[in-house]
Amino acid sequence: MINVLIIEDEHAIRRFLRTALEADGMRVFEAETLQRGLIEAATRKPDLAILDLGLPDGDGIDFIRDLRQWSQMPIIVLSARSEEHDKIAALDAGADDYLSKPFG
Repeated sequence: MINVLIIEDEHAIRRFLRTALEADGMRVFEAETLQRGLIEAATRKPDLAILDLGLPDGDGIDFIRDLRQWSQMPIIVLSARSEEHDKIAALDAGADDYLSKPFG
């Protein structure tokens, strides 16, 4: 079973992602903040992280940099930031892919 960590502060988006991923047979863990996301990543050792950049306690770019110090877990950024410089910054920090919200 694939374990996925969703780091997203918007409940509706977390619920949508959880529903879709669980329907495909994945186990989902959630975090609403960067700090909680790092704790979940360290304790649960998920196979993949889906990360929003704009979180209440900081910028997701910092999460990517922190995580990359000790993990090569794939990170997919899912963010409302759609400017090219935001995408480049996330990918340069170590994200594996970048999707802009809204998505369908």
